[in-house]
Amino acid sequence: MIKQFGKAPSGKRLERIKQADNYRNDSFQNIEETSVNPNNVSMFKMMKDMRNRPKSVNPSKKVPSVKTNLNTIEAEEPAFVWFGHSSYLLKINEYTILVDPVFSGNASPVSFFGKAYDGANEYGVDDMPEVDVLLLTHDHYDHLDYPTISKLKTKVKSVVCSLGVGAHLEYWGYSTKMLTELNWWESVEIMNDFKITATPSRHFSGRLFKRGNTLWSSFVLEVFDYKLYLGGDSGYSPQFKEIGDTFGPFDLAILECGQYGEDWPQIHKFPEQVVIAANDLKAKKVIPVHWAKFTLAMHPWNEPIKRFTKAADEEGLSYVSPKIGELYQLNQEFKQEVWWDFE
Repeated sequence: MIKQFGKAPSGKRLERIKQADNYRNDSFQNIEETSVNPNNVSMFKMMKDMRNRPKSVNPSKKVPSVKTNLNTIEAEEPAFVWFGHSSYLLKINEYTILVDPVFSGNASPVSFFGKAYDGANEYGVDDMPEVDVLLLTHDHYDHLDYPTISKLKTKVKSVVCSLGVGAHLEYWGYSTKMLTELNWWESVEIMNDFKITATPSRHFSGRLFKRGNTLWSSFVLEVFDYKLYLGGDSGYSPQFKEIGDTFGPFDLAILECGQYGEDWPQIHKFPEQVVIAANDLKAKKVIPVHWAKFTLAMHPWNEPIKRFTKAADEEGLSYVSPKIGELYQLNQEFKQEVWWDFE
């Protein structure tokens, strides 16, 4: 269990963190004032509300999925395969990027909380191809999964992550040489035709008691002639417009859409805000993620996609929402099914 918690930054890593403009009062800070509980709702009430959630927070039957051979994807156009919640694989020409993989079946360090839905955990480490870049947005358990990360080690060539997250990876046996940790607006060139930039998000971090030891980020991928935005976790923020003005338009934006709540409105977007953020980013196409695998909030399991698609249709925003494991290739014809239309 202790390994699950990871390790706080120390030594040279901590010294670098202390020099960061967004690190103050012994913690990373959001750009705008942000609270995980702005309404000061008591922990007792939150626990009571969680216990009294309606049955619809979990799907009544198996979530549909598709089994794709990830080793044989040909990706002249960027290819996307979603594994539920915020885990997905991108293939762009010869590059394979794996984002926030969680394959252990739980979004927490304990088996009784955050269990994956039936049908939503069909992929595992053994299904993954060799990974050129393992991209980690932040260190929450539903994005940074110790069992998965440990098993992946032999398949991963390099890791790009938010500043400080590398402390966990080193503790779990990854070589320092494999790790590139980025603060907001810092970039790394993987090759001449592949650049990754960390950009702000409005969220928080922490795996045990203390928050803010490590950074949380979104990422911009500039690879060949494509621009992709990978949103990580974030409440709505003016930063979306700044990122869109700096890097946009984006060919594809993959945005968090789920696990929101009235009691924590600043750290996760509501579905209608996903549409606003997409327009701020100047996104040509959007894929909504952070739903359909774990229940971490009090809304019905499929409410995020229903509210998002309604708002997107009203705004004329182009989107796709593939099944878990279903291959989507940018700029190629895709038959969208309403596969989530059940309680």
